[in-house]
Amino acid sequence: MGGIKYIGLSCLLFGAFLFALFFLGCDKSPEVAYYNFIDNLQNRGTNNFFVKADMSSPEGKTRNKTLEDLYQILQEEDNAEDRFAASQVIANNYAAHEEWTRLVVFLNKMMSDEGLGDYASYYLLMTGFAWAEQDAPQTAALYYNILVKNYNDLLIRGQSIHFLALQQLIELETDSKDLAWYYEELLQRFPDKINQGTIWFLLGQAYEQTGNWTGAMRAYTEFLPYYGAVIPGFPDAYNYAKRLVDFNKSPKDWTYESLPALVEAVETVLDAGAGAGPARRLSRIMAKVNFFARTWEQEDDDNSGMVEFNLSDFMMGNRIRYAPELAAGSNATEAYLRTTGWSQYISVWYLYFRKIYFPADPEIHGRWEWAGVYYGEKF
Repeated sequence: MGGIKYIGLSCLLFGAFLFALFFLGCDKSPEVAYYNFIDNLQNRGTNNFFVKADMSSPEGKTRNKTLEDLYQILQEEDNAEDRFAASQVIANNYAAHEEWTRLVVFLNKMMSDEGLGDYASYYLLMTGFAWAEQDAPQTAALYYNILVKNYNDLLIRGQSIHFLALQQLIELETDSKDLAWYYEELLQRFPDKINQGTIWFLLGQAYEQTGNWTGAMRAYTEFLPYYGAVIPGFPDAYNYAKRLVDFNKSPKDWTYESLPALVEAVETVLDAGAGAGPARRLSRIMAKVNFFARTWEQEDDDNSGMVEFNLSDFMMGNRIRYAPELAAGSNATEAYLRTTGWSQYISVWYLYFRKIYFPADPEIHGRWEWAGVYYGEKF
């Protein structure tokens, strides 16, 4: 990845601007401003456009003279490294003065003059930066994407151009398929420069959103060792990933085709009365992973009540009774069955059933499981 693909640079850039104009164009857009400035150059000397500065101050005159000298170097110098050094100073000058349109014009001219040279990655990175500074994120992302997928990496002052571009792309991109590619690049090529825990989880999210569940499970599995990793926007990231990974590895033999079938199975066991036999039968219906036992006051991500417990301890000598109908709040994806008689301390348990969301396995996705217990009366 990252090698040069010999695609005509002018075609790439022309396509980029057509994309920008079609999707983003409006009278005040930076893309339209760019073409307006290009039109103004038709009857003017190109260098005059580039070097023109505010001549009303000594600083402006000095800057103008500096730019003239640098352009003179570009015109006369044959050494590629010297030309590149001069172009960097010019680009930094425009950026420092926030002259983004001039910067874009200059960089595109350099790419046109230099062709598929060794420094195209730098010019594309700076062009993307200039568009981003003009609130044109889609155009900026287009340049960064062209850079990382078509041109070799380049180190500038010890910094990888590809790494800088990828950092910008994961902030700008919204397409999950592209995001997955960028995350993979970061993990494979720059593992020491990133927070691997964060990137592994976000890669899992990207793969999940594209329907690539094999990739998602691999990413979530790689994420789990980074316990305590803070994922912006995902406060329960660890439990979310662990539940999916554990469920994926499990036999899933406790699931039922429908909610009525699951409820009937539970009620049949409870009708059998108290004792060790019914307790063992009932325990076989419980979910074997991610099963919870908590009070109604506890948060959904509070796992303090998720301890192993033996149902026979609560059923021995006790006749468990259940309500004739599912409790209020039951719906197409989750349901509650009120039961009583479990213990002298907390007699009421609500058995919680839920529809399984697991597109990774179409045979399991949409089935039902007994996922947990809520202690006490339902609010």
